[in-house]
Amino acid sequence: MSACNSSEASACSSSEVSVKEFLAKAKEDFLKKWENPAQNNAGLEDFERKKTLGTGSFGRVMLVKHKATEQYYAMKILDKQKDNSNLYMVMEYVPGGEMFSHLRRIGRFSEPHARFYAAQIVLTFEYLHSLDLIYRDLKPENLLIDHQGYIQVTDFGFAKRVKGRTWTLCGTPEYLAPEIILSKGYNKAVDWWALGVLIYEMAAGYPPFFADQPIQIYEKIVSGKVRFPSHFSSDLKDLLRNLLQVDLTKRFGNLKNGVSDIKTHKWFATTDWIAIYQRKVEAPFIPKFRGSGDTSNFDDYEEEEIRVSITEKCSKEFSEF
Repeated sequence: MSACNSSEASACSSSEVSVKEFLAKAKEDFLKKWENPAQNNAGLEDFERKKTLGTGSFGRVMLVKHKATEQYYAMKILDKQKDNSNLYMVMEYVPGGEMFSHLRRIGRFSEPHARFYAAQIVLTFEYLHSLDLIYRDLKPENLLIDHQGYIQVTDFGFAKRVKGRTWTLCGTPEYLAPEIILSKGYNKAVDWWALGVLIYEMAAGYPPFFADQPIQIYEKIVSGKVRFPSHFSSDLKDLLRNLLQVDLTKRFGNLKNGVSDIKTHKWFATTDWIAIYQRKVEAPFIPKFRGSGDTSNFDDYEEEEIRVSITEKCSKEFSEF
């Protein structure tokens, strides 16, 4: 859906109202869950561990099967280190795999392909920001592709509810906004910077700022200098210049019109935002997999036993956690 002309004004206005109504209702639902989080009594013994899907500095993610329902889930096992116990997070399993794997296999996405994914991230951030949530960890590894070819955003470990500014240094070096690196305090605008990095990486096959050492990456980021591949369209380059904008008073998503500056940009002129939200747009790529427990779209990892402490330290202090 592009910027509205006179003949489309009423329809465009109507869709804007419906989006505002949706976001208001979504915030109401979110606050209820935020203030009264659901409790689940499932334990580690209720799941059959199948295969490691990924590893990281905080632990590993495993495919598990719920014994009673035979449903597959992704279980994130966070190592608490000091007391030799783990924290387990059970989430929906998306067998299509990470965007990262598909992007590396293909090399780079065409602009229509990248635009399809980018539009979904725009809608995701529009929703999260309406809840005062900053995501802070956008990267291809955190985007899973489902059976319809649509993306699902995962790993909200760095997400934070912030109404003003925050100062924590966190995220992936290539995706950090300049204001995070410079310890100036930052707001939701860091997510729009990261969107610019993601779109660039999807369309080029590599991020706009990369080097061997993080400090070199940071120097490139704060310089504000971006070089574009020759195959980038003029509209794409214009959008990226406005997202990868060091000056916060000029960065798209952080201006008076908010997300509208992004949604009405020429690069998104062919995007039907409502159809994307309703998942009515045909995906440019649908991953192949055999059944709900298939792991062929994930890399292989060395398996390790889960070590569980016999005695649990601080159990009394965290009894209601």
